[in-house]
Amino acid sequence: MKYRFTNRTGGASSGAFASLNLGTHVSDDLETVLANRALLAEELGPIQYMSQVHGNRVAIIEEVTDEDPTADALVTGIPGISLAVQVADCIPLLLHSPQAVAAVHVGRKGLVNGVALAALEVMRDMGSSEITAIIGPSICGPCYEVSQEIHDEVVALHPASRAVTSQGTPALDLPAALRAFLESEGVSILDESRCTLEDSDLYSYRRDGITGRQAGIISL
Repeated sequence: MKYRFTNRTGGASSGAFASLNLGTHVSDDLETVLANRALLAEELGPIQYMSQVHGNRVAIIEEVTDEDPTADALVTGIPGISLAVQVADCIPLLLHSPQAVAAVHVGRKGLVNGVALAALEVMRDMGSSEITAIIGPSICGPCYEVSQEIHDEVVALHPASRAVTSQGTPALDLPAALRAFLESEGVSILDESRCTLEDSDLYSYRRDGITGRQAGIISL
């Protein structure tokens, strides 16, 4: 499997975005972000990014374009095309099979609206049966404090997401919920998660507010 999770080191961005920021929507200098993306493309080949909106739309990619499609999952069956999902606390979910790969943006809203299932269904329609999921860095359960209302809404749909903070307040464990869902779908799992809020080498919106975006990237 050809995949990678970036961190915030090795790029040209400065200040709150230092240094390998890949997000064009976070008030960083656009030319600098494009230079960071070009650095990765030199190593990995053409990379398709997306404009993520916390929905469940899946875009099938047949060629890399400069315009980022509005979607929260990208799927391709073409070797040599890399797909990227940008995150700063949400889960970068990468899916691999011999027939197709996907990059999926799974936050709280994405978990609720079934974006991972939508990506799996597209891959299966393309002939994928043996699928492996790689779960990348995201905010951990005890660090993801939410209101009681949001907690109860998500836990009703995904019981494995139930969590509390160290202070005993409501929290959500999105990685645990995603693992439980993937297991129910018969998907093999490689877990490379670590907490974005606790790891200073990673961007975290919950920790810093103004910050950049790292990426999960995969290709056939």
